[in-house]
Formats: sequence, structure tokens, C-alpha cells
Amino acid sequence: MPTVTYHHPDADPDVVEAEDGTSVMRTAVGHGVPGIVGECGGQAMCATCHVYVREEYLDGLPEISDDEDEMLDCTTAPRDDERSRLSCQLKCGTHFDRLEVDVPPSQV
Repeated sequence: MPTVTYHHPDADPDVVEAEDGTSVMRTAVGHGVPGIVGECGGQAMCATCHVYVREEYLDGLPEISDDEDEMLDCTTAPRDDERSRLSCQLKCGTHFDRLEVDVPPSQV
């Protein structure tokens, strides 16, 4: 089962087992992980699921789509051109079996 670790700015990390094919955003929301809002439900239309992927996990991820790239310009926390992703666009088990992300201090 895929595992996602959500590192928080001022708290211990949340380590969550995810269902194959479920997004990092849905996994967080479904397990009550703080800091991931997902207002649009995973349609890449709100940027409230922004995360910073830890460097050692970047190579295995799919390329950023044009829609995701555009939404990353609208994040509340500063965009990091190398590490910023919308967690709704990252599918557990499809793109990775293990992932670690840093949750920004704010989403809205």
C-alpha cells in the first residue's frame, strides 16, 4: 500500500497509507491531515492542495500539466518552481509507492 508523509511547519508529520489510484489530496482530506483543503475536489482549479515535494521524490512524478502549472501561480504560499505541485494531481500507487511532501503554512 502506498505511503504519504505530510510534513507540517509547526507539528509532527502525518504518515498515511493510501489506496492505489487515490490522489495525495484525497488521501490527506480523507485522513484529516491539516493544511490540505482541496476546495475544488481535485479538479486543479483552486490551488488549495499545494504541497512542496521533497527533492528525493521529484524524479518519479509525472510532468506538470498546463492547468496545474497555471494554478501553481495562484498559490497562497510562494511557488517553488522545482518542488511545488498540486497534490490533487499526484496519484498514489500510479506515480509512486512512497512520497514525502511539505505542507505550506497556509492554503487560503
